[in-house]
Amino acid sequence: MIKNAWVLTMNEQMEQFQNGYIITADDKILDVGSMELLPQDLAYDKCLDAKGAILLPGMVNTHTHIGMIPFRSLGDDYPDRLRRFLFPLENECMNEQLAYTSAKYAIAEMQLAGITTFFDMYYFEQQLAEAAEEMNSRGILAETVIDSVTVDVLEPMGGLLYAQSFLPKWQGNGRIQASVAPHAPYSNTIEVLQEAAVLSQKYNVPWMMHVSEMEFEMDKFREEHNQTPIEFLEEIGVLSPRFVAAHCIHLSDHDIELLKKYDVKVAHCIGANTKSAKGVARVRDLLSAGIAVGLGTDGPSSGNTLDLFSQMRLFANFHKTYLKDRSAFPAVEIVKLATIGGAKVLGMEEQIGTIEAGKQADFILVETDSVNMFPIFDPYSALVYAANAGNVRDVFIAGKQVVTGKKLVDFDEEQLRAELSEAMEQCGFKTKALKAMAGK
Repeated sequence: MIKNAWVLTMNEQMEQFQNGYIITADDKILDVGSMELLPQDLAYDKCLDAKGAILLPGMVNTHTHIGMIPFRSLGDDYPDRLRRFLFPLENECMNEQLAYTSAKYAIAEMQLAGITTFFDMYYFEQQLAEAAEEMNSRGILAETVIDSVTVDVLEPMGGLLYAQSFLPKWQGNGRIQASVAPHAPYSNTIEVLQEAAVLSQKYNVPWMMHVSEMEFEMDKFREEHNQTPIEFLEEIGVLSPRFVAAHCIHLSDHDIELLKKYDVKVAHCIGANTKSAKGVARVRDLLSAGIAVGLGTDGPSSGNTLDLFSQMRLFANFHKTYLKDRSAFPAVEIVKLATIGGAKVLGMEEQIGTIEAGKQADFILVETDSVNMFPIFDPYSALVYAANAGNVRDVFIAGKQVVTGKKLVDFDEEQLRAELSEAMEQCGFKTKALKAMAGK
């Protein structure tokens, strides 16, 4: 039992209990309510006093690349850094061990920030899935497919064969799902995109792709097909409720109609989108159309952080400015995007995203003792405008506590960093990165 918590259920009625409790057993939530109604004869094995902390569902990161921690802060302000720095270093240095140790470090960062579920796309996803399993996280791990040789396959679009072998290995796992993620519509053949959609249907898992993110992408489809990327994807028959479109910065009215028609989900990465000067997506129009939208950090080299507190504040600031409307997106709506909204994007709204009896016991406690957390008139405003990842005190995933008192329960942060540093050293990552920077 967790008692004396300010419980934000995020349920359909948006119930909250300023002095509330939550009861869990094994991996499920059994009950939630006000302390005044707590059964006096209740028996329990363990009790945690929240001491007024805000208790809410674990946050959901709908789009990231957890194998890319080594690239954080590398060439951030250079134009075309992807091709100038990231791709060459990736090809030279990325291997199973580096991806695996990066994944564990990234998952630790997310857990310490209250993220309990994530959707990843990168390479060596078998190793990344193993890392997620070890860290007791919940996630969808999707192998990238692209029209070139990559660090883990020997032929262009070989990621598809990797995915065909990878997907069945994780069927039936309680927390981890395997999937497939074509890089983008412009970097794969029609046949590969269609086969990826078939794999998603066969194994009943969400799949992901970067869509309508780049200006050159929009120009290419306009010139070659007289279509937008979304219109192109509809024509080849791959849009579905299982499809998660990442970014969607450049959308037409017709694109939004198509996303709604096929119940496509959208992963919105405001931090990475604006850092790279790509634009602000039409999220208000997407939500008004009834399209599921969740927040994503993108990779640690794109948005530089793996926490959703920063994304919530960036979301508020950019969208209010973009719309020239201070009242746009009240804080409560933004917290929804980080919790139940993300759960809907991943097709997990029946399992996670709210504090309700029968759902998975994925929840976090945000302490209210720090100097930045007083006073609190509106807990949602406190979470969006005042709180940061450092205020996350306790984290539970499937009923297991993975963070206590702002520290990992089963892992040592310094050890995880040391293991990642060693993997970087073994492949000469830092030396090669500095050399690449010096040459530009």
